[in-house]
Amino acid sequence: MTFLAPERLVLSIAVAALAAAYVVVQVRGRRRYALRFTNLALLGSVAPASPGWRRHLPAALLLVALLGLVAALAHPARAELVPRERATIVMAIDVSISMDATDVRPSRLASAKQAATSFAELLPERINLGLVAFAGSARVLVSPTTDRSMVTAAIERLELSESTAIGDGVLASLDAIESVPDAVDGEPVPAHILLLSDGETQVGTPNQLAAETARDAGVPVTTIAFGTPEGVISYQGQTVPVAVNQADLRALADETGGSSFEAATTEELESVYRDIGSSIGFVTEQREIGGWFTGAAFVLAMLAGAASLLWFSRLP
Repeated sequence: MTFLAPERLVLSIAVAALAAAYVVVQVRGRRRYALRFTNLALLGSVAPASPGWRRHLPAALLLVALLGLVAALAHPARAELVPRERATIVMAIDVSISMDATDVRPSRLASAKQAATSFAELLPERINLGLVAFAGSARVLVSPTTDRSMVTAAIERLELSESTAIGDGVLASLDAIESVPDAVDGEPVPAHILLLSDGETQVGTPNQLAAETARDAGVPVTTIAFGTPEGVISYQGQTVPVAVNQADLRALADETGGSSFEAATTEELESVYRDIGSSIGFVTEQREIGGWFTGAAFVLAMLAGAASLLWFSRLP
């Protein structure tokens, strides 16, 4: 928690002075009372029973209430994750034949589809989400939208195809982002590309060129290297190794200012998606919580008044 107007906390000195004055008055009052009755034995027999701690409780509650009001005046705030206005995320998923490898069970693609669906459901409603699929070429399957059902339905329909064009997947994602209208202030919407692949570009736009285009557009690309070095597929009657290329995906992310992750299991991938969603879909803002302090101060003041009326038939 922080205070947006901390200079106003100086008013707490006045509350501390009031508390000190209360203590002084109580001590002096007890001394004057004791001086009136020099015979302590007689005092004990005629003086009414002392209210003890109840005597000071209303004053203590009132002082704490005043401190609460001072804190409210200083505009207390706490950091909260707030959905970014018109934020856009495009998921680019590799559907090349190599994604049929079962080193991530039940297969790379099946696990990717499951995790992508979970990610879509995790995002707040205000964030636009689009979907691009790429193999030998790239296609925008769903333009950025807040309709999650369209995205999840398209994810479910993903099918394998030959070859891999990661660079084309990045460019298609950039095209999808450009279709989103600018924010009301005319500024481009905050955007991010999540690219899931096993990382081996074979055709189409080179990764380096796609990275430069994304960097110039100010759109980071976060990559997820999906698979293990031991991955293999059965293709045309032969067993073909399809080791994940983490280096190429890491270079793509670094070049664009994104992050790179490795996900060898479905559980790890879901965790990665969750972390990415919270970091690129939100910004941290200070939200005022002075109302809580004001409310607490009101309750404490009411308790002070009620206790004083109940025990002493007067307000503090």
